[in-house]
Parts: sequence; C-alpha cells; structure tokens
Amino acid sequence: MNAPSDAGYPGRPVARFLPNPKLRFLDQCREVLRFKQMSRRTEEAYVDWIRRFILWARDQPAVGTLRSTPHPGPLPDRGGEGGEGRESQATPHLGSVSPGEAGQEGGRRWRHPRDMGTVEVRGFLTYLAVERNVAAATQNQALNALVFLYREVIGGELGWLDGFEPAKRGQRLPEVLSRAEVQALLDRLAGTNALIARLLYGTGMRLLESLRLRVKDVEFARRLIVIRGGKGDKDRVTMLPESLRGDLQAHLLRARELHERDLAAGLGAVWLPKALAVKYPGAAREWPWQWVFPSAELSMDPETGIRRRHHVSDAAVQRAIKLAALAAGLERRASPHVLRHSFATHLLEAGTDIRTLQELLGHADVSTTQIYTHVMQKPGLGVKSPLDR
Repeated sequence: MNAPSDAGYPGRPVARFLPNPKLRFLDQCREVLRFKQMSRRTEEAYVDWIRRFILWARDQPAVGTLRSTPHPGPLPDRGGEGGEGRESQATPHLGSVSPGEAGQEGGRRWRHPRDMGTVEVRGFLTYLAVERNVAAATQNQALNALVFLYREVIGGELGWLDGFEPAKRGQRLPEVLSRAEVQALLDRLAGTNALIARLLYGTGMRLLESLRLRVKDVEFARRLIVIRGGKGDKDRVTMLPESLRGDLQAHLLRARELHERDLAAGLGAVWLPKALAVKYPGAAREWPWQWVFPSAELSMDPETGIRRRHHVSDAAVQRAIKLAALAAGLERRASPHVLRHSFATHLLEAGTDIRTLQELLGHADVSTTQIYTHVMQKPGLGVKSPLDR
C-alpha cells in the first residue's frame, strides 16, 4: 500500500511515497522522512518548521493556492499519548474539516497545509526574515522543510514552488582560539568532558561524531579513529593523538566495567543503527559496539521503550565548555565547534597541506576548507604590514 507503485521500471519515474492516511499529519511527515532516510536531526528540524508554519497561518487570510490533491489526513489531535503530547497542545484536530474549509478554535482560523500555498509560504518566509530577523541559513532551512512538505508529503502540481529562491548567505569567518586560549580552556575541564574536548581539538571531529564513536572505531594499533556516518552520512578516518592514547585507554577500562555491571543487571544492550540489531542479534550487548562515551545514567528509548544507556548528552558537553571558557576568562565565544575550527587553523599554520586537511575534516569541497586560510596567524605568504617594515 505504501510502497512506490511505479518503482522498478528503467526510465520510468518512481512514484511518490504515500504515508499512512490514518496517521496524524505530523506523523505522516515523519514517516516520509524516515522512508527517505533523513537524519534524526533533520527530521526534528523539518517537523518543527512544519508545525511553526501551521501555527503562523492560524490568523492569516485563506487566500493560498488550492490544489486538487487528496486531503492528506487530520492534524495531530489533542490529548495524544506518549510522544504526541507536545505537538497536540499546539495544533488542532481537523479530521472533521473538509478540504478548503477553515476550522475555528478560540477565535483563530486553523487550516490544513493542503489548503495553503504560494501566498502562505512566501508570507511565512517574509515573517521570519522581517519580524523574527532570522539568519539566511535559518530561513533556508524553513524553506527546505516547506518544499519537502509540499513535494513529498502532500504532492500534486508544484510548479509554484519553483519561484522560491534560497536567501543569500554571507560569508562568515570561523571563530578560532589561539593555542594558549585552547590550553587555558582545556585546563579548566575535568573528567569525561575534558577528554571529549581534547579529542575534538586533537582530531577536528564534530561534537556528535565524537559522541557517537563505538569502541571498535578507535584503533589503537593503527593509531587512527574511524568516523562512521558523519555529516552527509559519510565515513572517514582521522588520526588518534598520541597524547590521548593513555587517557583514552584508561577511560575505556572504566566504561567496560560499567558495561559489565549493566550486563549483570540484565541490561547492556546499546542502540544500533538501521537493521543491524536484526542482522546481528547479539551485537547490541557486545563490547565493540558500545559507546566510547556512555552516559552515567540509564534512560528510556522513546521509540522502543527499552531501558538502556545512551551516549553522553551533547548539550552537557556544550554547557561544560561554555562554563570552562568563562572560568578561563576568554573574551571570545568558545564551543565544541570552535575547537574544530581551531584544529583546522592550527594545522594550516603548521604547514599541513590543505587537501590533507580537507580529508581530515570531511569537507566535500576544498573551497570549504580554504576559509581557514583567512584566519591564519600569518595569512598568505607571511606578508608583513607596511607599518611593520
């Protein structure tokens, strides 16, 4: 029923995936996102933008573009169970409202996205830019979410979407700390947060890439770290800093003791991506598949209801680094991603080839890596200012 009906014929376009019409509307969006194998962060962002679009349109006049596509189903109902509570408080039930009609709730007009179009989309993007004063990247993310909504979830004739162009993004230089500032920051961190921050600066990994490391991805014998499913769902390899070997091995010994206690308590099964848990039934409890940085607390998986140990929270690491920067008296913003920028810049200053740096950072285009040449301590060929001659 939900499978694309035209798939499998060379030269023939694949039909749009049709979500389950019995699901609430935002759940239909999630179903399509998961069918398209979008990342969980993308799913959260897109669903949130679609919800914001519906909320914004409550008080707008119903002058959008109506299309003759089937009504994709009701919006989330009030009083949902489990994970539905948050969105159900913000959106009404429109199951009894026919397409083209506006629902009434508290004096506000609720309309289904199927009954809106060019005017509402353009108005929402204008509202974000003019009234909310959001950055171009934020406005573009909202546009991408709405394009996905109308192209993949609702479908129909979508020629009117071609008139929308992404907002022009200005080029911004990355924030970079000096070596002394990095050391001052690292000196004010302790425990697991200190080890993670040193790993970020020593390898150039993104924060979530480091937190999602599995034990098997750290190869001490080959002195490298394999990053699985990085940005763009790409794998890559980076170095294992020699100065971290001892501390990381000691950390893994403690993590293994924690894992052994979980196993003894009948737990110890880690989350595995996609269908690996089915393909390798025993892998979830095996040591090589465990997180390098497991959380100190057990938690309930919201999807499966299984109680297990997730990795350290990214928000906790960000907060620890922010507090450490304040304690160090740094006058510039410091974050996990600033450590990545500092890694790249300091390697360039040390003479590292830009192509090598591109591979270490996982950039698809070398032009992205070249931005760091503008923040080097000695840009260009070490040209001196005429004032210093």
